[in-house]
Amino acid sequence: MSTQRVFVARLTGCSVFDPAGDRLGKVRDVVVIYRKDDPPRVVGLVVEIPGRRHVFLSIGRVTSIATGQVITTGLINVRRFQQRGGEVRVMAEMIGRKVYLNDGSGQAVIEDVAIERNRLGEWDIGQLFLRRPKTSGAPFAKGPTTFAAWSAVREDQAPGEAQSAEQLVATYSELKPADLANTLLDLPEERLLEVAEELPDDRLADALEEMPEEEQVHILEALGDERAADILDQMEPDDAADVLAQLTEEQREELLELMQPEEAEDVRELLKYGADTAGGLMTSEPIVLPADATVAEALALIRRHELHPALAASVFVTLPPYETPTGRLLGTVHFQRMLRYPPHERLGAIIDDDVDAVQATAPAAEVARLLASYDLVSLPVVDQAHRLVGAVSVDDMLDYLLPKDWRSHDGSPAPAAPTRSARS
Repeated sequence: MSTQRVFVARLTGCSVFDPAGDRLGKVRDVVVIYRKDDPPRVVGLVVEIPGRRHVFLSIGRVTSIATGQVITTGLINVRRFQQRGGEVRVMAEMIGRKVYLNDGSGQAVIEDVAIERNRLGEWDIGQLFLRRPKTSGAPFAKGPTTFAAWSAVREDQAPGEAQSAEQLVATYSELKPADLANTLLDLPEERLLEVAEELPDDRLADALEEMPEEEQVHILEALGDERAADILDQMEPDDAADVLAQLTEEQREELLELMQPEEAEDVRELLKYGADTAGGLMTSEPIVLPADATVAEALALIRRHELHPALAASVFVTLPPYETPTGRLLGTVHFQRMLRYPPHERLGAIIDDDVDAVQATAPAAEVARLLASYDLVSLPVVDQAHRLVGAVSVDDMLDYLLPKDWRSHDGSPAPAAPTRSARS
């Protein structure tokens, strides 16, 4: 058997198939163990299976690693992956690590790792793809790259020196928020906080919105008040309010004072409502337009990529002002209804009168009943003067109804697994 080489950064995200061609999941990381005189040996892959559960796939179960796919024997232990002592994850812990070249030419950062299959069928770390420090003073310049064998470097670090997370953050750039959240939560504690420090505010905010509230609070507390306030500014107001509701009144007020005034005002309004009411579940930033706006104008707003799909499914027509709390709510126009009319048609002429708004103080059970009765994906929320104050989307309702740990639960019990005296 000839030597086969695969770079881990390219392997991450590849689909895993059984011999029949059925997709089992996708690769999230490679697990290695260090050896005294030889390169680290690959012991398996971390695979994400449906339900966002990360499981361990022994390298002995892998029959082929081809372009863009991994083929297994079809046997996967679906018990959630837990890292053992002595195991190192390449993407989570090695990428971005500083090394020193044994030839005395200085230091470099690991940007990728090649694993190689030898003639005995075993996988080891082969070459490292390294980037040296930049030699130009230009702000966007990068240092030169080079390849080196594992034996040509050492991983000595100065006491207290943290590993660079920049390269690891770059490898996460294409992950969807839910996948990014799941990946972050699988990192070791120290590494998670290091990567969170490096992530842009908007990316970290998106990821936090997909995490359990206790994890959100833990990460924000570790980042410090000023950075936490910046992250909260980037979160949807209802998500930010949910996080702040977990804190003491003193902590909550300190963070609100550090937030942007407009963002803080939206969050303060949401915090006035109980968590189990329409006001506590709603977002305060639905699409609002006047009655004389056209279908074309409404569709242009819906096309905004940053809008949540549930909120983009309809627009709310009100009297001025058009920011919550708005003037009196006139009605709702759904996306599908707009498609049946010419672009110049006025929204006031095609309002759906069948959908009733819900009071901000209404209980969550009433919101759920209305969403289910009318097959809606969002529902307008009004105050006592019938002014629009927000909208509850179906995903907000599901977040409320599902168990607290639903994000980490795949919906089925894990079957018994073999003992872990040896990975299998």
